[in-house]
Parts: sequence; structure tokens; C-alpha cells
Amino acid sequence: MKFATELIHGGNPIDPEHGSLSHPIYLSSTFAQHSMDLFGRYDYARSGNPTREALEEAVAGLEGGSTGLAFASGMAAIASTFLIFAPGDHLIVCEDVYGGTFRVLSTLFKGWGLEVSFVDATDPAAIAAALGPKTRAIYLETPSNPLIKITDLKGAVALAKENGLLTIIDNTFMTPYLQRPLEFGCDIVLHSGTKFLNGHSDVICGFAVTADAELGRRLRFVQNAFGAVLGPQDCWLVLRGLKTLKVRMEESQTSARRIVAWLGEQKAVAKVYYPGLPEHPGYQIHQSQASGPGAVLSFELVDYQTTKRLLEGVKLAAFAVSLGGVESILSYPAKMSHAAMPAAEREARGIKDTLVRLSVGLEDAEDLIADMQRILG
Repeated sequence: MKFATELIHGGNPIDPEHGSLSHPIYLSSTFAQHSMDLFGRYDYARSGNPTREALEEAVAGLEGGSTGLAFASGMAAIASTFLIFAPGDHLIVCEDVYGGTFRVLSTLFKGWGLEVSFVDATDPAAIAAALGPKTRAIYLETPSNPLIKITDLKGAVALAKENGLLTIIDNTFMTPYLQRPLEFGCDIVLHSGTKFLNGHSDVICGFAVTADAELGRRLRFVQNAFGAVLGPQDCWLVLRGLKTLKVRMEESQTSARRIVAWLGEQKAVAKVYYPGLPEHPGYQIHQSQASGPGAVLSFELVDYQTTKRLLEGVKLAAFAVSLGGVESILSYPAKMSHAAMPAAEREARGIKDTLVRLSVGLEDAEDLIADMQRILG
């Protein structure tokens, strides 16, 4: 099946008992057993729930993985994945990483004994230079958040395999519609499903998908032991949201391209970060590993006052945390997604106080442009 058909008919689209086109919501914390010798498929909902399982299978199928796991948030998926490592292990992490990931690695897991090197993952030599005897994995975002840096997945995977490492990638910005990292040899794909997968700004959720079944079993053990699972009502909402992923991504991406072209003509805009621009440093690599530039872009304004006027003055794009909803969201990384990162760290990474990130929704692009034109024109 093609991707759009897979979204509608893959996994468990029709209830086999009553023919419902919408998968049932199993609001049960526990399941009755009929034999002391052989328990049924489900026993306690933390360990498994039919609605959650349907969603997990759907997301795993879209990514082309063997095992999918649904978590209570994107950070729950990320942190649970880090728990497959042991104190003293070393990870190489892209320096331009989501602030929540930076926070959990530099605080909780640092105290736990996990060692981390943050490197410019767009430079293969920088990744190689960070390798050590305790290195166990390379952790990536491509495009990265918020500077939209592009990492060569084939190159990173080749380096990882040469050294017996796992390759883990946060694929939130691209979704499996535009990029499928497992096809390039990555081992674990992560998502903040809160964003494009759900797509309606009404669920907090996260996903992990593994290529290898044994690795999936290891991660499932962590999920069950740690317990940060997604509830059945939220699972149903995401199952519903997934069905329109292709059409939402296509429409938002088309509008993003139009907005990027307009931003490039504005005197108040100092720089635009978007992998669909031929002048973007990672343009060619992105073209080779993704089927589109996506709907998220960042841009720097000429000064702080202009930045403040834009964020506080827009009427259509919500000035808010998060991204990937049907409504456009304009966010301020320095005080939102990367607020947990110290100012000096942000500055060193190029995350300036004049940087804003725009997630383009389903509004008409001309209306979004007119809204920003009032302030920037």
C-alpha cells in the first residue's frame, strides 16, 4: 500500500467483532483471567492495552519497524530509551538538540552516571572525534531543533556500525511520511507524537520504534517497568489524527515554502533556516534522505525589539510552545523549547535571542503572511 492508504487501512482499521470503522477504546485498568496456568494476552493495562497496541502497531508500520511503543510524552519516550544504557556508558549527541533532551541528559542522567558529548553532528569528523571506549550510541535530530541542521544519516549509521554503536534519531519534525530513518540503518526512531502525528494540539504523547525485535523487547521492558504509558483515550485520539497525516503535511509544507520565500524578501529578517532552501548548508543531504523539507522553519530577526513585536503582535499564528498542529504556532526557543539550556550554551550553539521558530499549520499562507506583514513590513 502507498503511504496514504497505509494511514487509513494499515494496522487495525476495522473492529473485527462489530465492524466499527473506529478502533474501540478499552477503558480498563485490568483484564480478567480464566486460568491460573495460562494468562490471556492482556492482564494489567500498564503492560498492555488493545487500543494502545493498535496505535503502537500503526506507528511501527509507518516507520517500517518491528516494535512500536506509545508513551505518555515525547520526553517519556526519550528518557525511557536512555534507560537501556547503564551508568558509565557514553553517548554522542547532536549539539543542536531539543532543550528537554539537553535538560534530562545534563541533569538527571548526568547524576545517574550517563556520560554525554554534545557535538556538531553535521560534521562526521566531530562525531568520530568524540568516540571513546565507553561510547554506546549516537543520538541525532535531523532536521534539528531549532536551527534545522541536517545530519547525514548514512554517514552516521556507517560510523556507528563500524564501532558497534546504536543510532537513535528523533524524527518528530519530518514524520515517517517525509523521512524513514530505519531505512538508512538507524536502530531507534523517536517522536513527540504530540506534534504532527497527532496533529491537533490536544494530546501529549511520545513514541519509540525499533528496527530490531530484540531491541524492542529491551525497550518494552523499560516501558513496563517505568510505566510512562499512553492512556487509551489519548491513543484513540492519535489513531484518529494519524489518518490525515499525509494531507496535513502536504498542505502545511506547501504553505511553509511560500512563507519562506516571503521571509527571504523582508528587511526585518536577518536569516532563514529551512531545508528546502538551496542555500541551506544541508540541502543536498536532506534531499537525499527525505522526500520534502517539512513544515517547520526558523528565522532570525534584525533585533530583539522586532522579535518581541512579532511574537506579541501576531493574531493567527499562536505564540505558544509546541508545533505540528493544524494551527500555526510561532515559538521563541530561548524562553520555550530551549529555556532549560543555559544562555551561554544557547549562544554557543547559535540559538540567539532574535530567533523564532514557526510551525506552519493549515491556514491559508497568504493570511499568515499578511498577519506578519503588519508587523514586519
